[in-house]
Order: sequence, then structure tokens, then C-alpha cells
Amino acid sequence: MHDIEPFYNWRHIYVSEEDERSPFYGRIYSEFEYSQTIYNYYIHPQWDEFGSRTLYLKVMMADYEEGYAIIELLGEWNDAIENDIMQLKREVVDKFQGNGIYKFIFISENVLNFHSGDRDYYEEWYEEMADENGWAVLLNMPVQTQHDFRKAKLNRFVELVELSNWRTFKPYHLFRKIDEEQLKRLS
Repeated sequence: MHDIEPFYNWRHIYVSEEDERSPFYGRIYSEFEYSQTIYNYYIHPQWDEFGSRTLYLKVMMADYEEGYAIIELLGEWNDAIENDIMQLKREVVDKFQGNGIYKFIFISENVLNFHSGDRDYYEEWYEEMADENGWAVLLNMPVQTQHDFRKAKLNRFVELVELSNWRTFKPYHLFRKIDEEQLKRLS
């Protein structure tokens, strides 16, 4: 797991630790000191901790004018024990929503497991996004993880999307592509 780095090809466009409105503003990272773990497996030091012991993230883009954020996830999403959705909602999503961001793309190809819990935070988040014509998508979640997410019927609140070539897009173009699809779906 220590080999999995956040996608870094957009760092010339956006750096979350330099964004005063980002929840991770001012963070300092080590390239050599591995201190964070998921179940005793060290992870790359560029991943951001937000209150979960098993799920980490990296904000890859936040565009306040267009109102969207692209966030990459790593680890196990565990709502049953850790209530990760509450941590994600309160520590990251709410802060971005307070700055006008209501459209979220979560790159989820490194979310290795999902364990469901209560649906309250998903419902609350969905209602807040709907009030602002927003949406949230989980991009490229592994099939076995999607199965558990769908089984809990959470795809009603957060859309599951497949786009294998997302790395070839610039952030704005990825957002536009997904935004157009979501607007068609919601119409």
C-alpha cells in the first residue's frame, strides 16, 4: 500500500495545502517518513487524514467558481464501525460546501472495501446537494466494493460512475463530462 500515491499530474493546477479554503491548508508532508497506516500497512505520506483510521484522501482539485471538487480516496470505507461518512461529511464536504462547492467527484478505484452503516449522513448530504443542484459521484469504484455499496442502496444518494480514462482529462474537462452526464440523469 505504501506504493500507492495520490494522482499528481494536476499539481501544477491545484495544491490543496496551498489553498486557504481547503480543509488541508498548511499541511506539510514528508516524502520519506511513513507514519500513517491502514491496518498496519503503511501508506504513502502524501495522503491526507481526516478522522478515519481506515480511509484517507487527497483533494486533487477544488474550483470555487465552477463549484466542484475532485478528491481521490484510499483504503477501506467503513460506516459500520468507523462511521467514515460522518467524518468525510463533517471534516471535508461541509467545509467545501461552506465555500460554494456542491459537486463532488470521488476517485474511488483504491477503495478496497465498503461496510455500510446508517444512511442518515448520505440522506442529509443528498438533500443539501439537491438544494444547490449539486451531486456526488464515486468514480471507478472496484466491482466488489460497488456490490456492497449497491446492496446498502446508497447509490440512490451517490452515483457510481465508470470512466477508465479519467487520467487523460484535465480537471475541468473531467468535471464538465461528468456534470453533463449528471444533469441529464437528474433531469
